[in-house]
Amino acid sequence: MESSNEITHHSEERIFDHPQEETIYVEQPIEEEETDHSPIEEVTLVVPQTDNPSLPVMTFRVWVLGTLSCTILICLNTFFTYRSQPLTISAILMQIIILPIGRFMASVLPKRNITILGNSFTLNPGPFNMKEHVVITIFANCGVSSGGGDAYSIGAITVMKAFYKQNMSFLCALLIVLTTQILGYGWAGLLKRYLVDPAEMWWPSNLAQVSLFRSLHEKDPNSRGLTRMKFFLIFMAASFAYYSLPGYLFTVLSFFSWVCCVWPHSITAQQIGSGKDGLGIGAFTLDWAGISSYHGSPLITPWVSILNIAVGFIMFVYIIIPICYWKYNTFDYRKFPMFSNKLFTSTGQIYDTKKILTPQYDLNVTAYESYGKLYLGPLFALSIGFGFARFSATIVHVALFHGSAIWKQTTSAWKNVNVKLDIHAKRMKAYEEVPQWWYLILLGGSIGLSLLMSFIWPKDIQLHWLGMLFAFALAFIVTLPIGVIQATTNQQPGYDIIAQFMFGYIIKGKPIASLLFKIYGRISTVHALSFLSDLKLGHYMKIPPKCMYTAQLAGTIIAGIVNLGVAWWMLENIENICDEAALPSGNPWTCPKYKVTFNASVIWGLIGPERLFGPGGMYRNLVWLYLVGAVLPVPIWVMSKIFPEKKWIPLINIPLVLYGFAGMPPASPTNIACWLITGMVFNCFVFKYKKGWWQKYNYVLSAALDTGTAFMGVLIFFLLDNQNVKLKWWGTDVDHCPLATCPTEPGIVVKGCPVFK
Repeated sequence: MESSNEITHHSEERIFDHPQEETIYVEQPIEEEETDHSPIEEVTLVVPQTDNPSLPVMTFRVWVLGTLSCTILICLNTFFTYRSQPLTISAILMQIIILPIGRFMASVLPKRNITILGNSFTLNPGPFNMKEHVVITIFANCGVSSGGGDAYSIGAITVMKAFYKQNMSFLCALLIVLTTQILGYGWAGLLKRYLVDPAEMWWPSNLAQVSLFRSLHEKDPNSRGLTRMKFFLIFMAASFAYYSLPGYLFTVLSFFSWVCCVWPHSITAQQIGSGKDGLGIGAFTLDWAGISSYHGSPLITPWVSILNIAVGFIMFVYIIIPICYWKYNTFDYRKFPMFSNKLFTSTGQIYDTKKILTPQYDLNVTAYESYGKLYLGPLFALSIGFGFARFSATIVHVALFHGSAIWKQTTSAWKNVNVKLDIHAKRMKAYEEVPQWWYLILLGGSIGLSLLMSFIWPKDIQLHWLGMLFAFALAFIVTLPIGVIQATTNQQPGYDIIAQFMFGYIIKGKPIASLLFKIYGRISTVHALSFLSDLKLGHYMKIPPKCMYTAQLAGTIIAGIVNLGVAWWMLENIENICDEAALPSGNPWTCPKYKVTFNASVIWGLIGPERLFGPGGMYRNLVWLYLVGAVLPVPIWVMSKIFPEKKWIPLINIPLVLYGFAGMPPASPTNIACWLITGMVFNCFVFKYKKGWWQKYNYVLSAALDTGTAFMGVLIFFLLDNQNVKLKWWGTDVDHCPLATCPTEPGIVVKGCPVFK
């Protein structure tokens, strides 16, 4: 019997490497005062509270499989990112593939000790365990740690070489890639105490990973119905088979716009009904890739976050855009497509930036004044404006709602006083912590190398060392508040716009410098938050901190080198890569992802914010949205203090409301609307009425859908797309709304569009 003073928890640590072995139970007594569950209900339901510190972690299998998975993943993602139809392969693919390989290695590798340079180790320490699996996945995550399948700095290097036709040395490019990523790792180490250790910083996206690991390694003999593993395999197979429809055979399922079929000759109807290039009213997508591409899986985002995003989405897409476009013709919007991220002339034609560049990649002011002003499409311009508001709202919201908690945690860190820990943090006390100076060395080294580049290659990077320091200071200021948002809501409000806006006012007419400033001032934050998310996964799975440090650092260096190597080879060997005008029709190497990066360098670096957003600029009034964003969280905070019994008031999150239209374009309203609906169904209604099912299967379902879709996407590419096997019929003509991209201003002539009189 269990005594009143002691509760014994049983955790089943069964590893399927050797099915003939008995299930191993690990008993860990927990004193009554230590039974501090996580304050987050979802964490309590999903994350195991027990640990087995005796399990080997940094094994020979981990190094071999981790290196291979990281290398393969970054190679594939770098290759796909240059194509007209980019495909991002998540680490979940390697997470599934390495499991049987790890078990196979455990069954065939010899168990005798091997001594190298005085160090003795074994190739096979026993069954392939869950902690090894987690660390290998951390390795693989370094291949997609930037969120787009490759290092963000590759985008800058691609723009420099393919769009601006700039010559640069491989060593310079390698230092750019490695310093930006290791800089982010340094920030992560400094902020771990504030964004990983506290139970309130729960990083919702990690729960899907935890659920998947448990489904692959644990067996619950008392569970009814399908096991997690069987459920995962069934829905992975179903997702794999189904994606052959929207992925190849019946691609119209990605954007089914019935309004365009009813009114095939009406521009207005197609602007309203197009799921791809319009408001998407009546349109829908039955493509999981389309639903999860831009905001991640809706099944792992808390429903309160989804509700906030929905408010902003509805306000922006269905109220603000139509009013600005049809009623007021704001900024001459009717001269351009309603939804486009391209740059235009005053006559609605695509802006040719080559006409305003000097041989040194600076702005030719005389040519610019002769050629004419740059215009932005409606959605592009308003997205930039509300990006201003989102940045200021994020800072104010975190200061008001989380400022005191952050301050307490900060003072506690300086005083070295332990705050109250939940059960997971207490379990991690069994392991030796990483010394802070390990992270400081990485941070200082990456900063030093970055500054050195500005002296060695001043013409290549255009960024002065003072600009570098400004970028570092900006990243240091904003990483913590944005990290709080992501750790609690699963959304990451960006500040690309403000970083480039500020720099564009300081250094004018230098697009390359603007790109580099964005990388060091913004993208290092993205990397830091990715590393912090993985650190929280290691926290939940009870991975020793020094093992996490080693795996993340090694994976980062491997991924950076391979990432640049593949990209460099493609840029040097594929003729006219990214030059859509010079490529033959149907050629896949058009680089739409990096076209956006190039356009941003033109707006903020080449032409500069002063000409577009300064006094006399076409878009000067959008700058007032900085002030609007800063003011909006204040009344919510005041009401939460006046009416503390109204628990729903603090749930209003203005940064998330303003995040409701982030990513558009290239995301369409249909993508976001279907994401919202799917997330609300599972994380509101299913969570409320079928909590047992949600607890057992929700995150497993998310992982299964991701995995099946990605597997079929890779298969379609290699067997069909890469062999130029094309299928052409009504069902493969996506959207059926060709007129949705046409302007409606009288007298504007665009190829393929009717001219209004």
